[in-house]
Amino acid sequence: MMSNQGTYAKAAIASAGVIGGAYAAYQLYKELQKPSLPEEWTQVGTLKNIYAYPIKSCGPIVLNTAECSLLGLKNGWLRDRVLMVVDDKNNFITGRAYPELLLVEPSITNSILTLKHRDMEPVSVNLAEVIALQPQKTATVWSVSVPVHDCGWEAAEWFSRLLDKSTTNYRLVYYASQNSRNLRSTTNKIYKFTKNDTGALPDEVPFNLINEASVEELNGRLKDCQVTHRNFRANFVLDGAKAFQEDQWKFVKIGDNIFEIIKPCTRCVMTTIDPETGVRHTKAEPLETLKSYRQIEDPEVRKTAGNSPRMGIQMALRSGGGGLVSLNDPIYVA
Repeated sequence: MMSNQGTYAKAAIASAGVIGGAYAAYQLYKELQKPSLPEEWTQVGTLKNIYAYPIKSCGPIVLNTAECSLLGLKNGWLRDRVLMVVDDKNNFITGRAYPELLLVEPSITNSILTLKHRDMEPVSVNLAEVIALQPQKTATVWSVSVPVHDCGWEAAEWFSRLLDKSTTNYRLVYYASQNSRNLRSTTNKIYKFTKNDTGALPDEVPFNLINEASVEELNGRLKDCQVTHRNFRANFVLDGAKAFQEDQWKFVKIGDNIFEIIKPCTRCVMTTIDPETGVRHTKAEPLETLKSYRQIEDPEVRKTAGNSPRMGIQMALRSGGGGLVSLNDPIYVA
């Protein structure tokens, strides 16, 4: 007769086998969900510019080299779109309604974030102290709740004076998490988003690329103004490709980093604000011209995109974090 100990051992082994099999099946499932990465690449140009936008809707920091993480570009404490300004209900605000934000010039030295504006005295925030001393709270971006730390009264007063809205207390908040936020509920299911593709606080994805030739082609159509790639607030500027060649690509490789193109970047009124002056174009250019010839044709996509035209591509990292990108890196596509 088998002892109780032997019975328990066999049961444990059987249970372990079931659990182990389930785990193996789950791991296989996860692998099958990953996109098959290309083995052959074609060079289309070089990396002309690298920009990080640490504060949502504010000005960029120009970089010569940067690390690619799942949340976006980073360089030490500098991370792309991990700060944002919120109103007194902790809802995010952007340059769409507050174009003055585009003229805020951020810089980061070690953990010290410094904010400058032509009409304001500079103010600094120690992000390390923000994490250590400020309790975590919840803010909202695109109807998604995100964990943030408040950057303190000095930054709050600075932004409140800048925006000149005395009835509202605007605050700067910091997303310290290393994990992507939840996906927007309005995201079109036709796109291949994974739970790691939303980044920290960007509108949709962690990486955005603009083709310089596409900007030049657009300028050839504009009558009342000219724009630059800065109007489109991309992380990467590609030089050397043909105009709108990016419409045909599925993957992009820069350095050792492989990005999957998740969707075209649909454009809004942010493109109509001059990044040098913060003034909105009176005829809503270049948006109106883009609408005339850069519409998305897929009826399923148009259910959420509407008449928003496409310009540039939105990408997510598929090669794992830690790879570097540098100016003049060759850019390959597949």
